[in-house]
Amino acid sequence: MDGSTLQSPQQNHSTFVAFILLGFSDVPNLQEFLFGLFLMVYLIILMGNSLIIIIIRADPSLQTPMYFFLGNFSFLEMCYVSVTLPRLLTDLYRQDRIISFMACATQMYFFLIFGATECFILTAMAYDRYVAICNPLLYPLIMNNSLCIQLAAGCWISGVPVHIGFTYWIFSLPFCGSNQLNHFFCDIPPILTLACGDTFMIEMLIYVIALLVVTIPFMLILASYVKIISSILKLPSATGRAKAFSTCSSHLIVVALFFGSGIITYLRPKSSHSAGVDKFLSLFYTVVTPMFNPMIYCLRNKDVMIALNKFFLRCFML
Repeated sequence: MDGSTLQSPQQNHSTFVAFILLGFSDVPNLQEFLFGLFLMVYLIILMGNSLIIIIIRADPSLQTPMYFFLGNFSFLEMCYVSVTLPRLLTDLYRQDRIISFMACATQMYFFLIFGATECFILTAMAYDRYVAICNPLLYPLIMNNSLCIQLAAGCWISGVPVHIGFTYWIFSLPFCGSNQLNHFFCDIPPILTLACGDTFMIEMLIYVIALLVVTIPFMLILASYVKIISSILKLPSATGRAKAFSTCSSHLIVVALFFGSGIITYLRPKSSHSAGVDKFLSLFYTVVTPMFNPMIYCLRNKDVMIALNKFFLRCFML
């Protein structure tokens, strides 16, 4: 379908009613393979993160603040990938890549909300590890049930009002020319490439929001781990140091994967964006990180592995 059929008869720059998500249409011979691959990845993400939530709920030994936040994080990962992957799978299966203006705005809004929530929850998890290792005697008092619930609620709702206004502003921009998005979902960089006129103010707003939502949480996580590593190195026994490092390493790996690709994507100048690189980086933080999250936390966490073994033993004995 030609892009011009998705504009109103006046053909002025603000009359788009839909976009065309090009996605991976540049590799037509791989459409069936990509559909099977992404479907398998989506199912792995849903089953792996669901399993973590079930284990945390079922095992009394995991009823701690650390695993409370991990359960929130796993649920968030399922929400996060469900914003983009089902739409990608539909496009690959039906070869119908048209997405309405409103659906595109809705997808971007929820993608940004869940992305911001992930930044905040990873920061809360770092704070939890900081208190546990640097102030172990005060840990039960500081990280009480009330504070954990308040922190989690703050992570989930704090980005909502900002991103409502931000998404509205982006989709209030005038659009002209082609309505083809060279991406597999409605992300900020490809949308801005279709905008007409001066986008300087919106680009400055992107940097401000990225500073608040991405950079500051990332710096807080780094500061927490500087303190954590300093405290771990002061522990007298090698066993104690190894155990402390093991409880932090999983979180550090996820932080590096998620923040690394996110910072590169959104803090680069607009002029340096390329569709291929943007799609690759987007796949990294929208698909790869959620897929590896259950593996990282299960394989590198002794408590989760023990709980997992007990869970499967109970299932087989039923």
